[in-house]
Amino acid sequence: MSRISHIELDDRNLPPPTPEIEQERRVAIFDLIEENSFALPSRDDRDLPPGPYHLGLAIRDKRLVFDVATENGGKAAEFHLSLSPFRQVVKDYYQICESYFTAVKTLPPSQIETIDMARRGIHNEGSRVLQERLAGKAEIDTDTARRLFTLICVLHFGG
Repeated sequence: MSRISHIELDDRNLPPPTPEIEQERRVAIFDLIEENSFALPSRDDRDLPPGPYHLGLAIRDKRLVFDVATENGGKAAEFHLSLSPFRQVVKDYYQICESYFTAVKTLPPSQIETIDMARRGIHNEGSRVLQERLAGKAEIDTDTARRLFTLICVLHFGG
């Protein structure tokens, strides 16, 4: 059962999300819980508890924190990632999302599709960065990385 069964975002210090961002967050969490792949590899010749896992995501001291627990609440792992590798891709993603949300209201489908393709490309780049940063700490598939990247964007830009 190498998967996430529960996810919690520590967004206590964030402003309320816009309706669009709240919808993205709800969809990402729902899709993530429905289908994901998340495994903790053995480290330093010690085995880590098997999943399913509860995952807490937060930003603390300018670092992205993954707090991983077992289903019964026992600590499985915690790792902190620098936000620096994510800054530009998150910024680009938010800018293209703003363009997309505006386009949906005003532009013809062909132009919306072009913007959406760019949005997906940037999202894929963010997912790739996440997978690289988690190497050796957690093993995730591409779809899980995409959904987690969406949640990181919510935390990174304060809702």
